[in-house]
Amino acid sequence: MSNVPADLQYTREHEWAKVEGDRARIGITAFAQEQLGDVVFVELPKVGARVTALKTFGVVESVKAVSDLFAPVSGEVVEVNAELATKPETVNADPYGQGWMIVVKVADAKELSGLLSASDYEALITAAH
Repeated sequence: MSNVPADLQYTREHEWAKVEGDRARIGITAFAQEQLGDVVFVELPKVGARVTALKTFGVVESVKAVSDLFAPVSGEVVEVNAELATKPETVNADPYGQGWMIVVKVADAKELSGLLSASDYEALITAAH
């Protein structure tokens, strides 16, 4: 079974969010990167860009597919993981650590209540198998 850290919140599209004060660090789940296979390219927004909850904020491309990335919350991008431009495979190696994608200053903390808990996300991916 996929690794689902309990301290994160999840979307139905397989992104995770780690809330750090008024910011959310965002990436894709271990399940998502397993489904994608080897990640070869990641396209992310620039610092200062605005993202909207459940709307596309970027693209991850693997040997198998090109997939949109969906923002768990709305807000302003305050940090981007520039390392992924030259080392996209980091997403496969460490999806919850060095493979993070963006940090967003959360515009509306109420949106966080719409995200899945680790147990709810685990149930979602178990049902998908």
